[in-house]
Amino acid sequence: MSNAGLRARLQPVLDLLAHDRASLSSVRDPEEAWRVHVIDSLSGVELVGSPGRLADVGTGAGFPGLVLAAALGETQVDLVESVARKCDFVERAIEAAGLDNARAVCARAEDWATAPDPIGGREAYDVVTARAVGRLATLAELASPLLREGGALVAWKGRRDPGEEAELRRAAPRLAMTAAEVRAVGASSGFEHRHLHRVRKTGPTPDGLPRRPGMAKKRPFGRA
Repeated sequence: MSNAGLRARLQPVLDLLAHDRASLSSVRDPEEAWRVHVIDSLSGVELVGSPGRLADVGTGAGFPGLVLAAALGETQVDLVESVARKCDFVERAIEAAGLDNARAVCARAEDWATAPDPIGGREAYDVVTARAVGRLATLAELASPLLREGGALVAWKGRRDPGEEAELRRAAPRLAMTAAEVRAVGASSGFEHRHLHRVRKTGPTPDGLPRRPGMAKKRPFGRA
């Protein structure tokens, strides 16, 4: 889809961010929101590819999930969010933009991963995305039970952090997840230090995943 076509498709979302009293973003100006949210989300399209099903974990105001749904019309995108007011906003944004290939999933990622597809999201996805949600080891743990074997997590992060990347390497054997690529996308994302991390699922979901909600953040595997 051309930039003009994508802009037209997502304009209702930008309007919601600008005018809705329940807007979840401090960025309300449509031009600034286009740069901060949409352009940044689009920087991951190449790494995401063209998956059949994608889960955007901790989607917040809906990014990158809404943008990916608009750009990848053949991909079913589930925007996973546990906070009710955020989930309500995402549902309105999906309806306003007419994104028939997107839906809001009002649940914690850990709970969504406990039930098998099609009831839930366990091992149902080719790609999991996350933007500004948490540390890499935490994101890899949340993604693992949602991903099919061979699927991948694509995480939007800022500056590279050697300690955080080492934590992921230590955690990887317990998650069946392996760091595959780190790509600097500052020039295309609008954020100077933006990096995308691709973490691949290399085997079946290990026993014991997901852990109880909150444990992946509170006590991440791989912590020194």
